Amino acid sequence: MKRVLLSVVLGLGVAAPAFADLALATSKNCMSCHAVERKVLGPSFKDVAAKYKDDKGAVDTLASKIMKGGSGVWGPVPMPANNQVSEADAKKLAAWVLSTK
Repeated sequence: MKRVLLSVVLGLGVAAPAFADLALATSKNCMSCHAVERKVLGPSFKDVAAKYKDDKGAVDTLASKIMKGGSGVWGPVPMPANNQVSEADAKKLAAWVLSTK
């Protein structure tokens, strides 16, 4: 109830934790290459969530990719390492991405 009320008060259309994690993703430059609902340079977060929906270890897998980078999963464009992202923030971001179904 508090999340819904806060989203209405803020006029954001998203619950407060989702907004906070979007702010974290923006602050860590994720939104330079990704968007929630559409492919930019990298895949949309919704596509990532769909790909990993049945993977029990997805948070750890994605957190590692966020920190260390990766290539070949979504095509030829590699994801660079993000040394400025702590493990705790990477796990928070991964959990948020996976919740964007």
